[in-house]
Amino acid sequence: MSAGQASHTTWPTFARNVIERTLRSMDRHITPPPDAERPHAGVFVTLRRRGRLRGCMGTLDPSQPLPDAVRRAAQTAAFEDPRFPPVTLSELPELSVEVSILTEPQPMRSLDDLELGKHGIIVQRGHQRGLFLPQVAVEHRMDKETFLSRCCVEKAGLPPDAWRSPETEVLLFGAEVYHE
Repeated sequence: MSAGQASHTTWPTFARNVIERTLRSMDRHITPPPDAERPHAGVFVTLRRRGRLRGCMGTLDPSQPLPDAVRRAAQTAAFEDPRFPPVTLSELPELSVEVSILTEPQPMRSLDDLELGKHGIIVQRGHQRGLFLPQVAVEHRMDKETFLSRCCVEKAGLPPDAWRSPETEVLLFGAEVYHE
């Protein structure tokens, strides 16, 4: 990418370039989008192939600069998601890339606090933790209780009703979602 194109870079393009340069063993320096200095509470990169999930990984570490967090999330989504084999160069053109930049999580005090499509959830108890991005509830047509229960089971390894327990913390967050 030339310096003249840098101002037009989007977060999904940045993530795609990271994946491609990693696959081609090229220099991994890529100019990030102009809003690279802004704060975040975490980042996730979601890869889809022909509309189906192909990888989704991220971080909840707000101390990383945003470009570093997106770079690492892109690499882990493409090459380290345990549900899928590593992405290959031949399938890269078929992938769509989505970047979710998270807002600061806040405790859920009641089920009424949760707005489907607006909030993602983090369910945690002890060392067990699971996360669903806001778009998961909408994409899978879940109601609030299903959203929470499935996160408990599928992501945190907890019983489906663990979110109701006082020992379990449920946090809500928003996300700015960028699509290609």
